[in-house]
Amino acid sequence: MNVVFDLGAVLFAWEPTRLVQAHLSQHAPTEAAAAALGRALFHHDDWTGFDCGTRTLDDAIARMTARLSLPAEPLHTMLEGLGERLEPIGVTVDMIEQLIAHREAGQPLRLYYLSNMPAPYARAIERKHTFMQRFDGGVFSGDVKFLKPEREIYEVLAMRYRLDPAQTVFIDDSAANVEAARAFGWHAIHCTAPAVLPSQLQRYLPVSTTLSVSNPRLRA
Repeated sequence: MNVVFDLGAVLFAWEPTRLVQAHLSQHAPTEAAAAALGRALFHHDDWTGFDCGTRTLDDAIARMTARLSLPAEPLHTMLEGLGERLEPIGVTVDMIEQLIAHREAGQPLRLYYLSNMPAPYARAIERKHTFMQRFDGGVFSGDVKFLKPEREIYEVLAMRYRLDPAQTVFIDDSAANVEAARAFGWHAIHCTAPAVLPSQLQRYLPVSTTLSVSNPRLRA
């Protein structure tokens, strides 16, 4: 079985509302305003161009400041080096360690990632987190110039690692990305709470592969 992980909000905490509250509170004084500004920043071509490697961060920030009438300095503070500050989600790290142990014991498991992530952030998490080197492979949008839910990025991963669709399960926090994976022929899990991922994933795994859900480090 191939298990394919999204990274943001599945393996690493990704909270745009909290980022806006921390760096742009003057421009979004309420939580609702911060959430709306987060969507305006990150659900737009200004950002997705950086995400898929067709735009530099400086260009993205210049476009954001012009479009949203925001000051450039706090945007730079918020977004430069953000890859270094992305924090792993403990429950998912624990689950991956269990899957790796099963793989090393001879279970037919392979672990991959498929992430919308700018190349500078991708390089940062590869450097900082040793568990990233224990995947069997993966694809970052910033390296291949495609973004989920575009079919092409699923094709890149599938072709690169010769994934059998019937033996592949994909995990993502975005419903659109999950639906695209299903349309591509994969099984898929919509991750809305990482703490319940072990029980969600268990049904797709070989019978002899069990995942503990009682680890005291579990947290969403």
